[in-house]
Amino acid sequence: MALHLTKVAFGTTGFDHLRQRLAAHGRVGPVALTTRYLPKRHEEIAGQGSLFWIHKHQLIARSPILGFGEAEGGRCAILLDPELVQVVPQAKRAHQGWRYLEAQDAPADFGTGDMASLPAELAGKLAELGL
Repeated sequence: MALHLTKVAFGTTGFDHLRQRLAAHGRVGPVALTTRYLPKRHEEIAGQGSLFWIHKHQLIARSPILGFGEAEGGRCAILLDPELVQVVPQAKRAHQGWRYLEAQDAPADFGTGDMASLPAELAGKLAELGL
């Protein structure tokens, strides 16, 4: 089973803004998100996991993780696919840095499952209410 990461989409106003930011950074290949330490479980993540983005205490989207590399100053780069995939909104507390997310706890991609016929905004409101 794939292992995923979660991270707060700090400074974004929503899905569309996050998609624009990633597209601007990923014009020439993958987006490199730098972090201080390489995740200890990086081998379980690379090539099959995703980085799930948290906005307003909800998981709203995911970026497939292509791999890991080195960045300036001895830091680690998490290499992300610039294409953002919208997911069914799911409540998630904000945190600093990144955290692991097991595959069975990850939300489904939007457009699949029970909420496939709902507009994204309505699905988000229902998730806020815990419905």
